[in-house]
Amino acid sequence: MRTKAFSSQSYYLEKVLPKLLELGAVRIAPFSNRLANSVPSNINALRCLANYEALRFSEPIRILADNMVDRMIKKSALTGGKYMSVHLRFEEDMVAFSCCIYDGDWKENIAMENARERGWRGKFRRPGRVINPEANRRNGRCPLAPIEVGMMLRGMGFDNTTSLYVASGKIYNAEKYMTPLRELFPLLQTKETITSPEELAQFKGHSSRLAALDYTVCLRSEAFVMTQGSNFPHFLMGHRRYLYGGHAKTITPDKQKMVLLFDNPDIRWDRFRHLMQDIRRHSESKGFGFRKHSGSIYNLPMPDCMCQQAES
Repeated sequence: MRTKAFSSQSYYLEKVLPKLLELGAVRIAPFSNRLANSVPSNINALRCLANYEALRFSEPIRILADNMVDRMIKKSALTGGKYMSVHLRFEEDMVAFSCCIYDGDWKENIAMENARERGWRGKFRRPGRVINPEANRRNGRCPLAPIEVGMMLRGMGFDNTTSLYVASGKIYNAEKYMTPLRELFPLLQTKETITSPEELAQFKGHSSRLAALDYTVCLRSEAFVMTQGSNFPHFLMGHRRYLYGGHAKTITPDKQKMVLLFDNPDIRWDRFRHLMQDIRRHSESKGFGFRKHSGSIYNLPMPDCMCQQAES
């Protein structure tokens, strides 16, 4: 049943409920943001119960995801079984859509133009469309490259004994771009490295099922790092707040500030590290949050769904 985004509660009572009673089940399409945020608190509490308590991934996803978490804990012996997770948005379509420049050579330019044409069929070649990679980078709209993620985390104080799980799709030019990150964090793991090809075979070709595996491993991590806004980190932060007494335990870097540091050839490491640790502290201070009237319940479940718990 096709439904407008952010529909009111009365729409569901008057239009959807009769169909539900008639048919026994209704599939709402598209999936995201079909109910308005500004609904009574008791309805938002029900949304949390449905999302965080009632709904479950299918059994094959749950079994493999739980095994992946156990393996990450075992591989994190140097840190007492604790590991960090990073959602890395550096897939080819993400890099292409951002219209940002990384290598800047002719091979990258052709690859990105082809990717944009495959994915968006002329959208970026329409008359009047201006692509300004420099402005996109200054405004913090460019996905962080893997090496930038590595420099950020090392600057924030995470050393080469840190156990790191990277959640992602197929990384653009992975052999080139992931090598520096692996050198900075030799204990880095992905779903491909902590599972066998046979275990992943049943999920191949199903991006949402593969993302569900990543989601579970990130949910159970000691800390989570988001590098680009999207539904995945948005919902994950809310879920982590729900599980961890209201604190997201998430690092949300200020990319506009970070770009100035990355692009400064004269900055010294001690200065860079000091500023990265400031960004980390600011992220930690924003871990707690209360939803405003029009805010998303899936990102900020307090106060509708839970009470703030005292930190132990």
